[in-house]
Amino acid sequence: MSEIWGEIAYFFSQFAWLDLADVLLVTLVIFAVLTLARGTQAATLLRGIILVVIAIGLLTTVLPLPAFSWLLRETLPALLISIPVIFAPEIRRALERLGRATAAVNWSGRESEVQPVIEALASAAQRLSERRHGALIVIERQVGLKDYMDTGVRLDALVTPEVLLQIFYPNTPLHDGAAILRDDRVVAAACVMPLTASPVIAERQVGLRHRAALGVTEVSDAVAIVVSEETGIISVVHNGRMIRRLDADRLKHVLDAFYRPRGAPRLEWLRRAFTRRRPEAGGGRNKEVTGD
Repeated sequence: MSEIWGEIAYFFSQFAWLDLADVLLVTLVIFAVLTLARGTQAATLLRGIILVVIAIGLLTTVLPLPAFSWLLRETLPALLISIPVIFAPEIRRALERLGRATAAVNWSGRESEVQPVIEALASAAQRLSERRHGALIVIERQVGLKDYMDTGVRLDALVTPEVLLQIFYPNTPLHDGAAILRDDRVVAAACVMPLTASPVIAERQVGLRHRAALGVTEVSDAVAIVVSEETGIISVVHNGRMIRRLDADRLKHVLDAFYRPRGAPRLEWLRRAFTRRRPEAGGGRNKEVTGD
């Protein structure tokens, strides 16, 4: 430990104004990269990469590990090329989970401000279901959805049942696509979502709205509410899992569990529902064919 402090003291004794300018330039570059990535999924990936780099740096600097250091020097050039190409999807998911673990809860308001949003979403979903108006509402949480917001029309409107009903009224300019919510605002509508690549979902012939809801929750921690245009069934999707046949009261319980601040207890049935395995193609109670 004394050697480390000695090296730190020697470093600062040799620190000149040119070195300070060098550090400031690197800081500005990093700040620019983080600013460009803010609000997108790239920010989560960067957090994961930074944590991995810091961990490797501490292992090779603090601890005397000559074999590990030699292994890194010899294999790093090849790994930098081969690993991102071969394991791109897996690396993306792993770094997103790692970065997501260090992120703060997205909702910044008081718990008393959450309840009007939940009531508005439940009321809008129930009325859309009764009228057989298809809808896809995506709630942003820790992972930013700015990339998908840019594909739609910016609104920045307060979340109310009337706003959501107007957005998804048939044959209006904004009804085809997803509405993305951030806190208590409808940030954008008519947004294009990624479709799920799950072969099980494809074989079950689930419609585009449900496949888009599954797709966006597979690449982020968002929560999606889907109203079927053909059947009026209300569904909630999270982490690539779907709960179907919800009414307004049960939808409120689900949304309350997701909007609740960190540290508050969540409903046990909700945790089990979103962590159970998907039913295999050709079986399972949730097998339902819908055209939207």
